[in-house]
Amino acid sequence: MNRKTWVYICKKFAQLVLTLLVLSLVVFLVSRLAPGDPLRSFYGDAVERMSTEQQEAARERLGLNEGLLQQYINWISGAVQGDFGISFKYKQDVLDVIGQVWGNTFILTVICLVLILLLGMALAVFCVSHEGELIDRAICKIGVAVSSIPEFFAALVLVLIFSVNLGILPSGGVYSIGGGSLSDRAVHLILPVSAIVITHLWYCAYLMRNKLSEEVRKEYVLLYRVKGVSRRRILWVHCMKNSMPAIVSMMAIFLPHLLGGAYIIEMVFSYPGLGRLGFESAKYHDYNLLMVISLLTGAAVILANMAAQIINEKLDARMEYDRTEHAEENRNSCPGGGSFE
Repeated sequence: MNRKTWVYICKKFAQLVLTLLVLSLVVFLVSRLAPGDPLRSFYGDAVERMSTEQQEAARERLGLNEGLLQQYINWISGAVQGDFGISFKYKQDVLDVIGQVWGNTFILTVICLVLILLLGMALAVFCVSHEGELIDRAICKIGVAVSSIPEFFAALVLVLIFSVNLGILPSGGVYSIGGGSLSDRAVHLILPVSAIVITHLWYCAYLMRNKLSEEVRKEYVLLYRVKGVSRRRILWVHCMKNSMPAIVSMMAIFLPHLLGGAYIIEMVFSYPGLGRLGFESAKYHDYNLLMVISLLTGAAVILANMAAQIINEKLDARMEYDRTEHAEENRNSCPGGGSFE
């Protein structure tokens, strides 16, 4: 790698570190200033039977008796060395607690992201192929209505229909009691994945539809139509290819919404993941656990945006010649504007 590449990597890394540092400070202050006693999380009801001296000694052991600034400095110093402290609620190392559940959130998020991307692209192409027709207008209206449904409400409706009334799908968890097979896990993922995909699909599909609608009106599309290329090939191969930078950026921007929806769904379905763990850490004032979950979520969003930016730069550089070539050929052979029809 040349010097320019190293400078670019160092700049991105510094940006990541600085953003996470600011995020850690904000989360630290908000969690510490929120009302509640972390001793109750660590000792439970036994804290009510402790004397004032015992409570002070307990705070000192947990490092809660110092000022906020000193507590933050102590936490950062330990985090740099890989020590993120212990969970007050679970009495274990924070990383050990997160290591038990992060894979569940990762699987749920990746499956939903892939399904939303593929289904969104198919729905966008279908709408553009029938742009202005009754089916296109109906899909748009239905999509707007469905995307306005909150995730928790859609999840409750699915549970009511398929778990309570029909009894064909489990209402929560990752495995059945005594289960553990891949098929058992897949069955438990159906309702959570469906709730997320249903409420988030049209957001992506609508943005893709608008981008493709703009793309089919460009000059190179008219050239391909004159050459006899089918509409399906133009949409899926040429228009979709030129729309990929925008789609990649859109999916990176969409990731925070998807993570937020996944965290809510985990609570509704009692799905053991980072969302449910984060809610419990905030509820029980488990500061160390809450800090790491917030930083992991923030890092995932930041890295996704950085990756999208890097991919866009590569795609734009690679496709710049194609766009110029298409425009030049069209001016020479088929001057004037055109539409997909």
